[in-house]
Amino acid sequence: MHPPTARIESLNAVTFTVSDIERSVRFYETLGFAHKPGPSIPGFASFELGEGASACYLNLLEGPHGKVEGWGRAIFYVSDVDAFHAQVRAAGLAPEFAPQDAPWGERYFHLLDPDGHELSFAKPLG
Repeated sequence: MHPPTARIESLNAVTFTVSDIERSVRFYETLGFAHKPGPSIPGFASFELGEGASACYLNLLEGPHGKVEGWGRAIFYVSDVDAFHAQVRAAGLAPEFAPQDAPWGERYFHLLDPDGHELSFAKPLG
C-alpha cells in the first residue's frame, strides 16, 4: 500500500527582504496595498491581497546592514492594467515600460520597488 500523496494547493505569501522598512512600506502603500490586520512587529510588514480563503500576503522583512538586491519578479493580477499603470504614474512612480500585450496571453507592465524587486502587474487577455 502506498502512503497518501500530498500536493501543493496554493501560494500563501511572498516575502521580500528590504533595506529600509519604512521606505518600502510607503512605496507599497502608494501602490494601494492594504496592511494585514494584526500586531506590529519591528522590521516586518505584511500586506493582504484578496479576501477570505483566497487571500495571500506580501511580506516585507528588513534585512541586515541596509544592503539588499532584488531577487526576481512577483506577478500581481489587477482589474485593469492600463488604469493601474495610470494610477502608478500619477503617484509619481516610474514603470519600466507602458502596458503591452504579451505572447503568453496577458497585458502587463513592470515596476521596480526601492530595492530592485521587479513587480509585474498583469491581467489575462480575452
